[in-house]
Amino acid sequence: MNAEIRTWTPVGTIDDIPRRGARCVKNGDMTIAVFRTVDDQVFALEDKCPHQNGPLSQGIVHDNCVTCPLHNWVISLETGCAQGADEGQTNNFPVRVQDGQVYLDLTFNKSTS
Repeated sequence: MNAEIRTWTPVGTIDDIPRRGARCVKNGDMTIAVFRTVDDQVFALEDKCPHQNGPLSQGIVHDNCVTCPLHNWVISLETGCAQGADEGQTNNFPVRVQDGQVYLDLTFNKSTS
């Protein structure tokens, strides 16, 4: 079995991200929202709702989802997919937390692979 080769970029510490909130990092012209759930899971999505590009980083984090502040679309933090009857997907990125440091693989997004 081939191990995946990742390029991990440090983007801050888990304490930089409020529980049930997000912090943004830039990757070229793209803004990536890094979310932290109430139980300290960390996820990364492009900060753009698939509906009308609303800022997901300003949404409400609940369970393993975020609700877009513009039109209340619910987006899975794990997959970037819209939930329920809504359809669409935003880019998501692999995340690793090690010794409190948060790393993203900015060269990879799950929605296009």
